[in-house]
Amino acid sequence: MDLYVVLGVSHAASETEIKRAYRRLARRYHPDINPGDRMAVARFRQILEAYETLIDPERRSRYDAGLVTEESPPASGFEGFDFSSRGTDQSATFGDLFADVLTGCGARRRPPERGVDLHQTVPLAFEEAFSGATRAVTVTRRETCRTCAGTGRTRVSPGPCLACQGSGSVRSVRGHMIFTRSCPTCGGTGQQRPRPCEPCGGTGQETRSETVQVRIPAGTNDGERVRVPGKGNAGSGGGSPGDLYITAQVAPHPLFRREGDDLHMVLPIAIHEAALGARIDVPTPDGGFARLRVPPGTQSGQRFRLRERGAASTRDLRRGDLVIEARLMLPKVLDERSKELLREFGRINGENVREPFGETGHKGTETPR
Repeated sequence: MDLYVVLGVSHAASETEIKRAYRRLARRYHPDINPGDRMAVARFRQILEAYETLIDPERRSRYDAGLVTEESPPASGFEGFDFSSRGTDQSATFGDLFADVLTGCGARRRPPERGVDLHQTVPLAFEEAFSGATRAVTVTRRETCRTCAGTGRTRVSPGPCLACQGSGSVRSVRGHMIFTRSCPTCGGTGQQRPRPCEPCGGTGQETRSETVQVRIPAGTNDGERVRVPGKGNAGSGGGSPGDLYITAQVAPHPLFRREGDDLHMVLPIAIHEAALGARIDVPTPDGGFARLRVPPGTQSGQRFRLRERGAASTRDLRRGDLVIEARLMLPKVLDERSKELLREFGRINGENVREPFGETGHKGTETPR
């Protein structure tokens, strides 16, 4: 039996190539992956024997030279002779090689890790963000496997190990010599070990979709995040789950513009209202109206503030203000009577409105007729 052929490598293969070939074949022929398959068990014994010989430089050189002497280090012991156990420590390399082959086959348990946070963006109307709303969000997340309860292993009925037939040890043949070693499948116990869970592939987690009811608090601003505890991916090794973060995408409003917790709006005002003063019903973001007093002589661009008529703060629930900017609006069409009244108004109130620009801004102007 050519050990190089067993592993499928060339006689000049490096140690890395031998390890890579062994991992690939072990994933295919290991008894835990092929329960009840005696051919796979026999094949795996050949693969293990070839690997143990070729991975040790001293034993490999003796095998290449066709020599097997008393100095060859056995895996555990030699039946019929008393060989010392000096040589390569097989336990270290064996544990390293099988750490990534199977879950739960003697591998060291990983420490608990917190699950990964998930993020989603939810579009909201301006009114929903202002008053608060409840939205149903579908989340695809990693959750604890319901079949194995997160262990990554399936329960098996008590019984003898199929690889060693319950003896706890396996034999390997090198030429005319027979060596025995502790069974790697059952760890020398002679009993069956749990197999990897099929639904989750031994990871202990499975992907599921869930609809989560998310409460959007009143006053949520565009770009703000709402945290839903424990609705992220499940943790590993008993770790806590991550959180779900919902980012609000608030649509703009045709009347109101938000700056912090204050809301701003532009209020059109007629000339006579600005000149004589008026009381105007102003729409508010909650759907109602507020009475605004416009004093006589109001100028375009002048601002008024309605206290606590803005958006609520998501931090302390205090409301901002509603800031109203006056914008004077001229009539689109003037009849002759209106034009005459405006001319008379100009003659009576002939103050220079462009005085800050100097006299040049006043000279050369006349009232159109």
